Parts: sequence; structure tokens; C-alpha cells
Amino acid sequence: MSHGGDLDAARRLFPDAPEPWIDLSTGINPVPYPCPPLEASLFRRLPAPGDLAALRATAAAAYGADPAGIVPAPGTQILIEILPRLLPPTRVAVISPTYAEHEAAWARGGHAVVGVPDLAAIGEAAVAVIVNPNNPDGRVFPAAALRELAERLRARGGLIVTDEAFADLEPVESLCPFAGPGLVVLRSFGKTYGLAGIRLGFAVAEPVFAARIAAALGPWAVSGPALAIGRVALADAGWRGEAALARRADADRLDRMIARGGGRVVGGTALFRTADFEDGPGLFRRLGEAGIYVRRFEAAPSRLRFGLPPDKGAWCRLSRILR
Repeated sequence: MSHGGDLDAARRLFPDAPEPWIDLSTGINPVPYPCPPLEASLFRRLPAPGDLAALRATAAAAYGADPAGIVPAPGTQILIEILPRLLPPTRVAVISPTYAEHEAAWARGGHAVVGVPDLAAIGEAAVAVIVNPNNPDGRVFPAAALRELAERLRARGGLIVTDEAFADLEPVESLCPFAGPGLVVLRSFGKTYGLAGIRLGFAVAEPVFAARIAAALGPWAVSGPALAIGRVALADAGWRGEAALARRADADRLDRMIARGGGRVVGGTALFRTADFEDGPGLFRRLGEAGIYVRRFEAAPSRLRFGLPPDKGAWCRLSRILR
């Protein structure tokens, strides 16, 4: 399964491309949060229970959730892997197309998985997985509809998983304040704060199920430096608000650039834009030969997804190729 951010793969595809590469294949904020100074002891000792509790409290305040229902994890990917192992094999509906690891993880867990186009098609599945806003098309699902679905699934012993990886910088109503029996919310830290390398994410659930997720992760799942950085960044609501405005302006600029290059924007978020081109494979090749890596889709060859360029030089290089 291919993912964005694999510059080794880009170099194999385009060995003569100029360096350094401009990696636009992910949806990670290109302007990272300024990391605070870290005590050297964080690297020498195991994280203390108090460190974990402090991050849980800060995350609960940021997400409007119950601290007892917050589970810090080393990225949301591990949570995507763990959740299918906590339920007996059942029928799972994933609203697709979306982040492919969801379907893959539930299938690896022995579940019968089907991709469905919308909420109405979930049918009798016991588990529903929705990415909101969706990746790669940016679709947003109303919170009221998701809560109503959660109630239906809970009544028959089911579960709804909403992946809000791109919700921080969007005008999306989160389900974190409503996490309860039958509802689990996943939140990414690295995408919003441009710090994917520290590996931090959260599950938000009712406390009993949250404890099961935490037990599956085991002790010391999140590093001490990640706990410290996460606590400072999540408490900085001012930075988050400014980032939302700045990245939305960047996304609008990218939309205009894509349109001038003959593309038709079909969706996205403040951190990525997805567009169709008459010759998607040809544009992917031209970009690659120029040292610019974007996300392509095997099932939709005309479609490309663009992350946000990080600086003036990258914007100019992308503009030249699109023109």
C-alpha cells in the first residue's frame, strides 16, 4: 500500500530529478509548531504517569472531551490497527474512497469489510468507519447525522469510528464532546502541528473502552518528549487559530494555481487540495522530473492531491510546472 511522504520511492521513479525534493504528497502542515525547549531528562527517563495525565487533561480541554476518555498514542496509525482487534469479527462498512489503512486494518483483524459511498449505504453493518473531513476529497459529514448513526449502531451493540485527522483547522463540528458507548473518535496531532515525526495521536472514547485501548497499547506508549511537546502545543489555541487562517489562505492560493494549470479542484481541506487533470499521469511525471512529489491514485489516474508548499521557492517551482 503506497502512502505519501515516501521520497525514496520518488527518487526511484525520477532518479534524475533535482534535489532537494519538494514533498507535496502528504497533508502535513508545512509550517510546524515551534517546539518548546525540552529538558534533557525527558530523553533519559521513562515517561511518568503524571506526564501522561497532564497531556490527557490538556487534550481533553482542546477537544472538549472527558479526560477519562482520552488515550494518547504514538500516532493514530497504531490506533487504526488496534481497534479491529478489540471487537469480535463482524461486518464493517467504511465510507470510501478514503484513507486505505482503515479497510486494510479491519480486514487484517478478520472482519468482513465493505466500502460504501455514503451514510445511507451502511445498512446492517455493525461497525461504521467515517473519515471526517474525508481524505482525499474533503467531504464533511454533519455531526447530527453521525450522532444519529452512532445511536443506531450502539443499540445493536455496534460501533462508529470517526477519524478526525484533518478536523483541527476546519469548520467541522467534532464528535469528541459526544464520545460515549458505541463511538470512538481519532485525532491526529502531527498533521495539524507539522510534527508528524514525533508520533502522537489520540483516541477519544467512553472511559471503559478507552481503558481497553490504553491496555492494548501497553505502558510508555508515548515518548516523554512527545508528551511534553503535545502538552504545550495543544494548550496554544492562539497558534491553532492563526494556523487555520493562514493555511486556508494557502489552500485558496493553491486552488487558483491549479485552475490556471488546467486542473479542476474536486475537494480537499486547508492542508491539501485534490484536483482532476486532463492528463494526470503526464502532469505527475512532469512534476516528478522537476523534483516535486504529489499524491496520485491508481483507481483515478486523472486525479492528483497536492499538499501545501512550505516556502516561496517551492511555490514558485510548482507554479512554473503548472503553467
